[in-house]
Amino acid sequence: MLDSELFALIDEPALRREVSAVALAEAFLARIERHRGRIDAVLTPLPDAALADARGADAARAAGSPLPLDGLPLVVKDNIDVAGVRGTCGSAFFEHRIAERDAEVVTRLRAAGAVIVGKAQSTELMFALRSHSLYPRCRNPWDADRIPGASSSGSGAALGADECIAALGTDTGGSVRNPASFSGVAGLRPTFGLVSTDGVVPLSRSLDTVGPMARSVEDVAAVLAAVAGYDAKDGRSLPAAVPPDLAQLHAGVRGLRIGVPVDFFFADIDPSIERAVREAIAVLVELGAEVREVRVPGAEAAWRAFTSLVRIEALSLHRERLRDRPDLFEVDVRDRLRLGEQVSGADAALLYEHLHVWRREVELLFQDGLDVIASPTVPLPAPTLEAARLGRLGDVTRLTYPWSYASVPALSLPCGLDAEGLPVGLQLAAARLRDDVLLRAGAAYQHVTDWHRRRPPLD
Repeated sequence: MLDSELFALIDEPALRREVSAVALAEAFLARIERHRGRIDAVLTPLPDAALADARGADAARAAGSPLPLDGLPLVVKDNIDVAGVRGTCGSAFFEHRIAERDAEVVTRLRAAGAVIVGKAQSTELMFALRSHSLYPRCRNPWDADRIPGASSSGSGAALGADECIAALGTDTGGSVRNPASFSGVAGLRPTFGLVSTDGVVPLSRSLDTVGPMARSVEDVAAVLAAVAGYDAKDGRSLPAAVPPDLAQLHAGVRGLRIGVPVDFFFADIDPSIERAVREAIAVLVELGAEVREVRVPGAEAAWRAFTSLVRIEALSLHRERLRDRPDLFEVDVRDRLRLGEQVSGADAALLYEHLHVWRREVELLFQDGLDVIASPTVPLPAPTLEAARLGRLGDVTRLTYPWSYASVPALSLPCGLDAEGLPVGLQLAAARLRDDVLLRAGAAYQHVTDWHRRRPPLD
């Protein structure tokens, strides 16, 4: 299949019905292989399983009962279990770990007719800007000397390189949104508890989510509809969790009330990124949205508190490994975990109290006449691999942490290119369980723009 034909199938969902799921899976598997040694987004291709998934989707279509995802090729992040497949989490500790069963989201994807073509790279233990040096360096398809984001790096890079149509990542503090921004695709951190984390290796149990990614918001919404909903096996799953109503996806944004922060979220932003984001907000206004300036006074404190909270929760998972085999960590992850040792039990109690206060403050903010708050996703261009080695996690995640800390949904959309010709992300946040509002806004924006169809000079 020619690249131009494959790109058309990615960009136009209606065309996919003209191609068998098996043919589509074969085309993406070939593309993954073509980029091996160049992008290395997919750590473990799954050709046999993918073709079996695809044959099942084709059989359902032939029987006149096509499944909701109808052969959609996707990758899942390496900390999301696929039975019988290695799941390394980008770590030396899990180099040979084989999952015993599918994660709940994988079970739901397969039931909906998805085709899992591979396991995508994760940065080390979902707590760094790079994977462990045991594994190939995952590179940004827009510039191979740069990272594709943290920590769902492979999911973002695979989409940016058109090695799949959709992906699942995990987002604790921005790990779906940041790779989406850097790779020029869309990514949603759903409301905490909307999507099951059963069978997902955690970083922070109080903050982890599983989120869909794709070039188009339409595909993001379709994947979310397949995986969202209550799961009794997950103690953090919300009984009120229901999949989004896809019939409302194209309802538009007329009358939608958008807040644009005048403080933290637009402070110290690369000028070309700020310009692209403000131009994107102007597009939403042209489509009928209402915009007003807002203050989010607790955002900086939330960012700093989240930073401490994720350290202590990560340390709780890896304390014995850090004690017994510190040599198996890369130095930046080892040092970051040790920072968690500096937080006392009393300090931790105050962090959890602050967590609840911040969630209430954000809830009241949206109740005060706002549907969405808009900002840049990331304040700076994608760091180089060398800069990532030295550590830039705080820079990259500064604007995503506050919304994670509040447990609210947030969507990153491609909205332009920065001064270096790299993708820029527009971040939209909404109140808890208002994921549908974000998807509506994203779909409306993509209906009149083509940033999600822009491709890196890769092939």
